[in-house]
Amino acid sequence: QAVSAEAFVDFRVLGKGGFGEVCACQRRTTGKMYANKRLNKKRLKKRQGYEAALVEKRILARVHSRFIVSLACAFQTKTDLCLVMTIMNGGDLRYHVYNVDEDNPGFPEPRAVFYTAQILLGLEHLHQHRIVYR
Repeated sequence: QAVSAEAFVDFRVLGKGGFGEVCACQRRTTGKMYANKRLNKKRLKKRQGYEAALVEKRILARVHSRFIVSLACAFQTKTDLCLVMTIMNGGDLRYHVYNVDEDNPGFPEPRAVFYTAQILLGLEHLHQHRIVYR
């Protein structure tokens, strides 16, 4: 079923990168929250990033793991390519390292082991599907 930008309501920006930004969004019909990665077409063309964007889309569509975001749908607008993905609550790892306790960055060893295990399980899932990415 075709999906367009009108199917979602954008909320706040979750992050920015070289090709665009990621926003929290909500599906109008279901109320479910997602992360919408908007890749600016002009920037993709200027930096020859179209192939990388298509590879990312294919990988996200194949991945189904608790430890890796997966693709819910993709569409394009006049200016952007949009990858709508599952959203992971809690912020990124960098936030937890530097902002949770600004006076004492980092976290205790048991928490580091927990995050390391999650990362390894995500990598293991990718390798089981013969995916090596970045």
